[in-house]
This record gives sequence, C-alpha cells and structure tokens, in this order.
Amino acid sequence: MMGPSGHNRRLMSEINIIPLVDVVLVLLVIFMITAPLLYRGIDVKLPQAATNTAQAEERKVLTIQKNRSVYLDEEKVAFNRLKERLNVLKAASPNLSIYLRADREVPYGTVVQVMDWVKQAGVDRLGIVTEPLVKELSVR
Repeated sequence: MMGPSGHNRRLMSEINIIPLVDVVLVLLVIFMITAPLLYRGIDVKLPQAATNTAQAEERKVLTIQKNRSVYLDEEKVAFNRLKERLNVLKAASPNLSIYLRADREVPYGTVVQVMDWVKQAGVDRLGIVTEPLVKELSVR
C-alpha cells in the first residue's frame, strides 16, 4: 500500500490495552475507597441508661502444676480454698470464663475435682488449654 508520501505503511491490527488497564485500575481504586462509606447503617438516637446492659466477660486462667499447686491467673491459691475462691469470683462477675491449664503429670482425679468445683461455682464457660501436637519428622 502506497501512502501519499510514497512509503509503505502497514496497518496496526492489535488493540492497545494499556489505556483500558489504566481505566479499570482507577475504577477499582474508586470502588475500594467508596465501598466502606456506602453502608452507614440507620441513624437512631439510642436511649441512655445509668447501668451497662452488655457486661464484659471476665476471663481467668486456672493453672494446676504437677505438685498440685494451684494458681488463679498469677495468684497462688491453696488447693483446699479453691472452691470458695471460685464462688467469690462467680458472685463478683456473672460472665466469668475459666481456662484450665493442668500439667500432664497431674492425676486425672484432681483435674476432674477442680472441673467439678468450677461447675459447682456456677461457671458455665470452662475451657481446657492444650498445646498443639507437634509432629516429629520421621527419617527413613
């Protein structure tokens, strides 16, 4: 094909997508910025109350060492006084959660007895803390 200046020119038949990518990225950024702002919820005037209706959950960690030493968080508690201490904690905080950490060498009966005391105190949320199992690599 001869052009007006006499040089051969070839038509470019490929689509240049760089401007398309630029536009798409700009739109993406605009949507990322505006999307969190779109949902604001419904504006209402909440009533005021002198007391807090939603009570925070109090968490305590109960640790039993292999020599039957008992700690409530970091405070040492005599084993025979643990039951009454749990009752006092439950009375002070109705939403009490206890996480039980017991050494693997502690006799099973002792752990069950402590769990029973926790339930007798009225604590409904009792969790047992464990360590994740580490699989040893076997060399063959």
